[in-house]
Amino acid sequence: MTAKVKEIIQSHQWHNLSASKVAQYLDANLDTGLTSNQVSKRQESFGANELKGKKGTSPIVRFLLQFNQPLLYILLIAGVIKALIGQWVNAWVIWGVTLINAIIGFVQESKAESAIAALASSVQTNATIFRNGQKVQVPSQELVPGDLVLLTSGDKVPADLRLIQSRNLQVNESALTGESVAIEKNTEPVDADAVLAERSNMAYAGSFVTFGTGKGIVVAIGEATETGRISQLMEQGTSLKTPLTRKFDKFSRTLLYIILGIAALTFAVGLGYGNSWAGMFEAAVAFAVSAIPEGLPAVVTVTLAIGVSRMAKRHAIVRKLPAVETLGGATVICSDKTGTLTENQMTVQAIYAGGEYYTVTGTGYIPGGEILLDEQPVDWRSSPVLAECLQAGLLCNDSHLEQKEGEWQVIGDPTEGALIVVANKVGLTSNNLESEMPRLDVIPFESEFQYMATLHEGGSGGNSTKVRTIYVKGSVEAIVQRCQQMLDAGGNLVSVDAQTLHQEVEAMAHQGLRVLAFARKSVSVSQDSLDHADIDKDLVFLGLQGMIDPPRAEAIAAVAACQNAGIQVKMITGDHAATAQAIAQRMGFNQNGEVLAFTGAQLAQMSQTQLATAIEDGAVFARVAPEQKLRLVEALQSKGEVVAMTGDGVNDAPALRQADIGIAMGGAGTEVAKEAADMILTDDNFASIEAAVQEGRTVYRNLLKAIAFILPVNGGESMTILISVLLARELPILSLQVLWLNMVNSIAMTVPLAFEPKSPRVMQLPPRSPREPLLSKSLVKRIFTISIFNWILIFGVFEWIKQSTGNIDLARTMAIQALVSGRIFYLLSISQLGIAAINFLRGVRQKLSDISAIAIGIVTTIILQIIFSQWNLMNQLFATAPLNLTQWLTCLLVGLPMIPVALIVNKFDPLD
Repeated sequence: MTAKVKEIIQSHQWHNLSASKVAQYLDANLDTGLTSNQVSKRQESFGANELKGKKGTSPIVRFLLQFNQPLLYILLIAGVIKALIGQWVNAWVIWGVTLINAIIGFVQESKAESAIAALASSVQTNATIFRNGQKVQVPSQELVPGDLVLLTSGDKVPADLRLIQSRNLQVNESALTGESVAIEKNTEPVDADAVLAERSNMAYAGSFVTFGTGKGIVVAIGEATETGRISQLMEQGTSLKTPLTRKFDKFSRTLLYIILGIAALTFAVGLGYGNSWAGMFEAAVAFAVSAIPEGLPAVVTVTLAIGVSRMAKRHAIVRKLPAVETLGGATVICSDKTGTLTENQMTVQAIYAGGEYYTVTGTGYIPGGEILLDEQPVDWRSSPVLAECLQAGLLCNDSHLEQKEGEWQVIGDPTEGALIVVANKVGLTSNNLESEMPRLDVIPFESEFQYMATLHEGGSGGNSTKVRTIYVKGSVEAIVQRCQQMLDAGGNLVSVDAQTLHQEVEAMAHQGLRVLAFARKSVSVSQDSLDHADIDKDLVFLGLQGMIDPPRAEAIAAVAACQNAGIQVKMITGDHAATAQAIAQRMGFNQNGEVLAFTGAQLAQMSQTQLATAIEDGAVFARVAPEQKLRLVEALQSKGEVVAMTGDGVNDAPALRQADIGIAMGGAGTEVAKEAADMILTDDNFASIEAAVQEGRTVYRNLLKAIAFILPVNGGESMTILISVLLARELPILSLQVLWLNMVNSIAMTVPLAFEPKSPRVMQLPPRSPREPLLSKSLVKRIFTISIFNWILIFGVFEWIKQSTGNIDLARTMAIQALVSGRIFYLLSISQLGIAAINFLRGVRQKLSDISAIAIGIVTTIILQIIFSQWNLMNQLFATAPLNLTQWLTCLLVGLPMIPVALIVNKFDPLD
């Protein structure tokens, strides 16, 4: 790079130079782009096109933050007081258990955040560029100064660009300038001292193309861009905080204050009975520790992270963690049709041209099949109108077919692919036509205009060497209103019969066909560019092509599964209402009778009350404008629905943001849509939404299982200690033993619940209410019932063994082991392992991989409990006593009554 270039880079004055000067300084070709050799050298010199994130929190600080919990403050202070009164063993055990808890939390949080960050980074932004004279797509990180970048509506600008071509290009630069309105762009140089918002010939990294097309040359990448220079990179959030975890935090804080109050009362009552200060401090600490569910936050974090990982395996990448739990409560899914509910493999099945109706055989993108008239194959050469209709579909087209690994694929739009395939079926090919009628200009398809137009050299309007032809394709509404004439069967010009054309469209639409209209216009040989004004009138109508995108078989099953689960599925599409209605009927939307469809025009005429009724009753919403999508979502939410909304275009972004779960398409989706979404489907398939809902529901059920498993132990322990103090009896369980149960035993048995597979009933239950409290009445009753049983178990075994043996350490040890025995039976009753065991007895086998986590957790627990009571060191640390075989069997037997108790509570509050 020359000194002049470095000076310009430092001064950021590319906007003041002409496009040719920019290309000259950057040694770039404005037609063919850079060569591979140039790119390699510049990548070495400039590095990757990425912003270096803020330095993350160091591992040491993150580890120390694990102690930033009120409970741990209490434990640490308790340890200090134990040390001050000379109970060093107890102090070191308390500190040791606190350290173990911090280590476990640190490891689990690090793994979870790393997994989420990895998934977020897997959503890669690509850029379309010219290199070595070829149009290619590359990851935006690989761009270098001098690269030639193409921009289309919906793109995220990948680097700072000096624009060299602009067609109706508008860019949203609000992140940089604060200007909410998109800026119209051009290619003319501007003053050197122009402020950022006035540099109309520049497109800056991180901004979004909202309209039109353009081409620009990369002038800055990475931290040299305006985004990198002006603002510091905001760290990508991998926070594990969600509404649910915040509920847990609030619940834990409230519980903490209550427990501290009761612990203080326990201490005071004990002193009032004449007990020693040290004994009552032990009782107060034991009560405080026993009542707080220390292991629950770790389980919540792990469960959510596992849900994210499972969704990714099922083609749903979660960008924002709250979507995991929100999906579980979704009551309505508003889905695109094309590519999501359907195969996205369009096939032309009917053609109307010159007053004749043709049928087409063959499916998919395989160029095999025939065009039939009255069931007889047609030679396109004998039908000039059919030929020109097919020709318009080939030339007014930006896609092409490729054969990869024996399968034909469309590179580009599936609709355009269908037009190529049907022409290929009769021998018309793009290569031949494009050489005869090369393209001179194009107006790309924009949803606002509903058409695409191309200008070509030559044509059929008289002397082809003295004429140029515009071909137009688009929606019937957009094309027919611009046509004054049409061709009859003999190729003669006649007046347009709009009524007949619309009847043909309706007939095709009732078959589920999507209908495109085609037209042409002959213009002067001197015309070398296109404008929308050229398309407004005087078009000659050529014909209609009706195509179908068949429903995905797995989507049909997924829609049925959602409906069985009480989730409404609504189709929102830009297609013709009759087409969408026909597809919806084929997919089984008509569970309760006829599929009710509304158009955007009908919705626009409705009052708020009428709209609410239409949204409730309707299953299909066709020809819907972007602001109407947003209105639909808001109306559903106002009725208390939890809405999941899919989208792929720029215009979908407001609705995706408004929805409770915005779902963008990973394949067809624009960068704007992905940025607005909470979740991205890598396969653009509705079945993946249903799978994600399954996982979301499973995550929530697993969290409820964790609550239902942990809290009864805390309840039983705290009741035991509180009642013992009030009755002035010795404590059946000490504070260190409580720590072991809550921080080691509980985690070993509860974390496996996070890995629980989905229940067979998960999609047979209605969605949970978004207003449902964390602890429902039935769950509170379950927790109270199991807590009472645990208290009876601990207190009963302790008193029995103490009275019969006089060995208080043995009594406490057997009480703890009996509690753990009961916990194992209870865990089996709420887990898939218990269900699998029952099924096994019935002769039904389940995959071991589905239940291995619980089995591992139980085996680990048994080993830990053996160590807890049989190892001398643990006896000294935790005041436990070794058990003989008879005593072990006794602990097992007294835990067995948990089985009928669990069966009773499961009947009234099933957790699967």
